[in-house]
Amino acid sequence: METVFIAGSIAISRLNPLIEMRIRNVVEKGWNVVVGDADGADSSIQACLHSAGATLVTVYCSGDRPRNNLGDWETHNVFPSAAPGTRAFFTAKDIEMAMAADYGLMIWDTKSTGTLSNVLELLSQKKKSVVFINKNKKFVTVSDVVGLETLIGHMSDHARQKAEDKIRLKAKIAALSNEQFSLSI
Repeated sequence: METVFIAGSIAISRLNPLIEMRIRNVVEKGWNVVVGDADGADSSIQACLHSAGATLVTVYCSGDRPRNNLGDWETHNVFPSAAPGTRAFFTAKDIEMAMAADYGLMIWDTKSTGTLSNVLELLSQKKKSVVFINKNKKFVTVSDVVGLETLIGHMSDHARQKAEDKIRLKAKIAALSNEQFSLSI
C-alpha cells in the first residue's frame, strides 16, 4: 500500500479546495498518510483528513506527544538529540516521514524552507513530490533536478537568499545534480 507524506508551510492555515480534493483522493484510494503535528498547514491537513474520514494516518511528532492530533490517530514519536524547539529538533520528524513515504504532497508558500527541505529530502531518496504552490494555485511535480529548479523558480530573490542562508540550497541542488548526472552515465 502506498504511503504519502503530506505537509506544508506553517504560514498556510486554510487549504485551497484543489489541495483538499487531492487529499480526499488519497483517502479514497486507501493510501497511508504520514503528517506532522504543527500548527498551520499540518493542522489544516489533519482537519481535512478527519473530515474525509481518514483512518490510515500516522501523526509524527518530535518529543513525547503531538501538538495536534485532530483524528486521534496513531502517533510516531521521534526523539532527536537536538535541543527541543530548535530547527533540528523538528526536522528530525520530517526526515523520518520522508523515509516512511513513497511520495510527497506538499503545500508551499514559496518561502518556507521547511517545506522546501521536505521536497529536497524526498528527492534525495529518489521519491517524487507534487507541490501545490499556494499563491499561484498550481501544482508542480518534482521528480528530478529540473522539476526542483522549476519549483524554486517561483521563489523571490529574498526567499531564495533566506533558503541559502538557512539550508544551503545551492549546495543541496549541486549534490542532487551530481548524483543524477552520475546515474545517467
